[in-house]
Amino acid sequence: MRFLTALAILLVSLSAHATPQGTAVDDMTRFISERGLLERIGEVGHQVEHKASELVVNAMTFLGVPYKRGGVSLETGFDCSGFVRAMYQQTAGLLLPRSAAQQAAATEKIEKGDLQPGDLVFFNTMRRTFSHVGIYVGNGKFIHSPKPGAEVRVDDLGLAYWKRRFDGARRVSVDSADSKP
Repeated sequence: MRFLTALAILLVSLSAHATPQGTAVDDMTRFISERGLLERIGEVGHQVEHKASELVVNAMTFLGVPYKRGGVSLETGFDCSGFVRAMYQQTAGLLLPRSAAQQAAATEKIEKGDLQPGDLVFFNTMRRTFSHVGIYVGNGKFIHSPKPGAEVRVDDLGLAYWKRRFDGARRVSVDSADSKP
């Protein structure tokens, strides 16, 4: 979304500083305007934001569902990666790999400061990287299915336990997952 906003600002500023007599900048501005490309860029950005919001809202409806090792549904309960996989499949129609480590490998690495709702957060909870995964919901919080005896819940990335074990953040793209059949 930041890219789309930056592109829109660049295009508007180019049109504001156009030089006389039909230069390339004027031609490009006319081309973009005639085809409604700025509006389309905005629509795509809105669709991406809407899907992320929908994903987070959907995930919140599963608060309280019990942890179940190997669990992948409301009926069976969820483990961490089963929860993430189910949320992406139900909400975005994307099928992520089954394990947390596979999900990390299949998604795009991002900086912690660039986290947006719907991004994945990974942790080392079993003395190996990417052994736990959750979905970032915003404001430094993430939703996940933490461990046996617990339920799907929201936790704070700033808590000492999660802060020490943070392995990185990833973004899911259409290219990093299979489309739902």
